[in-house]
Amino acid sequence: MPTPPPGPGVAPPFAAPPTEGGRKRLWLGLGVGALALLICCGGGGTALVGLTVSSIQATEEQGEAITDAYYGALVRREYGKAYDALCDSAQRRESRSEFARRVQDEPAVASYRIGDVDPNTLTVPVDVTFSGGGRDVQTVTLAPDQQTAGLEVCGVN
Repeated sequence: MPTPPPGPGVAPPFAAPPTEGGRKRLWLGLGVGALALLICCGGGGTALVGLTVSSIQATEEQGEAITDAYYGALVRREYGKAYDALCDSAQRRESRSEFARRVQDEPAVASYRIGDVDPNTLTVPVDVTFSGGGRDVQTVTLAPDQQTAGLEVCGVN
């Protein structure tokens, strides 16, 4: 028995889904999403690398500056300024006057040459020439200051 013809004004309840280009749109959408993800992650990765590099450079610059300030003060015999470059724990071990007496009793530093700061161990080799002509390679140990986050001299070997 044949089905009765639809009456006037009858329409299907929904339109048929499009069949043309369905896979093409899917792959285009996935490609655009992957590109957006790559840009976001790549930008974040680039920023992380840039931050790391600038942090290492800042550490090296601060290490050289504080080491230069310390040894420059010793050469000029400004022991109070050299003492000010020391970290808090070194200053607790030795008072300003004890430091000045100890340094005056040691051979005087005539000149120095600062090596490369090791940002991993926070150490700096310094080639020191004394007023009597003797030479020594000393290793300066640096430590971050808790209040300023700058580096300070925490020991000399």
